[in-house]
Amino acid sequence: MTTLRHNAKAVYVITFREFKKFVRERSRLLGTMARPILWLFVVGGGLSRMVQPEGGVSYLQFIFPGMIGMTILFASIFSAISIVWDREFGFLKEILVAPISRFSVVFGKAVAGTCISLVQVLIMVVFIPVLGIHITLAQFFLLIFSAGMLAFSLTSFGILVASRMSSYEGFNIIMNFIVMPMFFLSGAMYPVGKLPPVLKELTHFNPLTYGVDALKNVLLSGAAGTSMGPEYPLVFDLSIIAAFMAVAVVLANWSFRKAG
Repeated sequence: MTTLRHNAKAVYVITFREFKKFVRERSRLLGTMARPILWLFVVGGGLSRMVQPEGGVSYLQFIFPGMIGMTILFASIFSAISIVWDREFGFLKEILVAPISRFSVVFGKAVAGTCISLVQVLIMVVFIPVLGIHITLAQFFLLIFSAGMLAFSLTSFGILVASRMSSYEGFNIIMNFIVMPMFFLSGAMYPVGKLPPVLKELTHFNPLTYGVDALKNVLLSGAAGTSMGPEYPLVFDLSIIAAFMAVAVVLANWSFRKAG
């Protein structure tokens, strides 16, 4: 019971520390939020003139779930950079010698990344009425639930990668070869069904594809059956995300133990 209490307290402290750092770093919040907003209104606004609405859904409405997915992707994975910083400045070593399990450290980092992502998702929700998307209270909670699952799984994946890196620069290089392909092969900017066969096959191995599709199920349910709507049922999307989350957590914990 004492060990369980220590681990629970460790999760709370790690989560609180990461969230406090996030609140203090206003440039990080502004930078993370500026990216999807620019893509939504600048890139999306330009492309919307070349893409005809389908199923009552405009192009801006179509890419909005993808912009939420982008927010979660960057916020979740890059929150794992704190592991590299903690290793360089010695804080990670202090955590590892504490009488707590390595899993509690991984879980605390994942919870912190999820909370930070959800704060930014809530900010993006403000644009829902601006884009003419109508959702019920039940859909709102389903949106937060789906976003939370995706954020936890992606943060765990980020921890898996960060645990093997020894420098901040190396982490950035690796993530640039992972993050951008994940985004462009997720159906965030264009329908998965209209991709070339080779690229379409690659989307099946991308967890963000199912996260973005789950958000489309919630926000664009009326467009089901059209190219602007979701590709898969919501239950299927959430099942894939849950499976990826379980694998990512197990591998992140194993990698963290080996690296520590």
